[in-house]
Amino acid sequence: MNKEKSLGTVETHYFTFAEPPHELILQSGQKIGPVTLAYEAYGALNKEKSNAILVLHALSGDAHAAGRHQQTGDLGWWDSMIGPGKALDTQKYFILCSNVLGGCKGSTGPAAINPKTAKPYALSFPIISIADMVKAQKALIDHLGIKKLLCVIGGSMGGMEVLQWVASYPKSIQSAIPIATCLKHSPQQIAFSEVGRQAVMADPAWDEGNYYGKAKPEKGLAVARMIGHITYMSDKSMEEKFSRKLKTKDHRFKFTADFEVEGYLHYRGDNFVKRFDANSYLYITKAMDYFDLSGGKFLHKGENESLRFLVIAFKSDWLYPLYQSQEIVRQLKLSGLDATYCEINSSYGHDAFLLEIEEQTRLVKHFLNKSFYGYDVVRGYEI
Repeated sequence: MNKEKSLGTVETHYFTFAEPPHELILQSGQKIGPVTLAYEAYGALNKEKSNAILVLHALSGDAHAAGRHQQTGDLGWWDSMIGPGKALDTQKYFILCSNVLGGCKGSTGPAAINPKTAKPYALSFPIISIADMVKAQKALIDHLGIKKLLCVIGGSMGGMEVLQWVASYPKSIQSAIPIATCLKHSPQQIAFSEVGRQAVMADPAWDEGNYYGKAKPEKGLAVARMIGHITYMSDKSMEEKFSRKLKTKDHRFKFTADFEVEGYLHYRGDNFVKRFDANSYLYITKAMDYFDLSGGKFLHKGENESLRFLVIAFKSDWLYPLYQSQEIVRQLKLSGLDATYCEINSSYGHDAFLLEIEEQTRLVKHFLNKSFYGYDVVRGYEI
């Protein structure tokens, strides 16, 4: 670990494309343009442009994956995995991460200005899919002159994007690492999404999505985040972190956040509304619910038989349980593809993909060495 170094200060870049009349055609058949993607890049692209890795963020993530942001000073959301000597080693690889289409951290989304009206899109923003997000990412990769990505990697919604890359552009990637994800949302997962959306839309300040320039639906979005965060943790991790501890000894049986876990959820909700757009939350969660690559739909036989997979799951993840990752591997094995499956014994729940760094680092390093250098991958996890 002493070889690991910080990336230092990083900055966000912007790529604009799909200028009319060449708008981006969405899966729904609707068009949108121009489109801007915010992205960050770490490390250097080699002469052959063969060392590029695309990192794909989860629902609440953004392009700032590593380093200290030049303007805010904030540390990237996967900084422990990206940098010199880390799992995604910037001394070897060129790492990219972009904010998804529909996002609110620099990429075109509901909060962006519609050039036709000079006002925010709000709910006039077209419905988007995970496939649309990946299509926009492909435009960025093409713009950078990268013919083939060494790897696409991401957790949760990022894992869905990984699988969508396999479905949409199998010849444009060499390897894939979907983490804590699924081929489609279960009814329970859709139900959690819908409760979050209803919390947002029940806030009077939401105003049918037309809250820009006015009071924002902060209460509704905070509740949505609180609900979501419960699903990201596990019963064991909540017991270890909070148990039934009270914030003060002077509790008076009022409807206040007396328990530490209550205070923590309020803190998470309050922080989320400062950095995320409520309409983006609606659009992105709906895209996740519509996502469906089950039944082998993400595999195109013969298009890239050398494509390699590392599928990672976490035993305490009840939001994206093990069987969903195992089904991905089953589909890959049935198609004769090289798939390594790893279960990490973690108590962190779904959030483990952000927190279980040491084991993920070991697995990812070995896998990338095999993909890039031809070294033998770690054994003992293959099924």
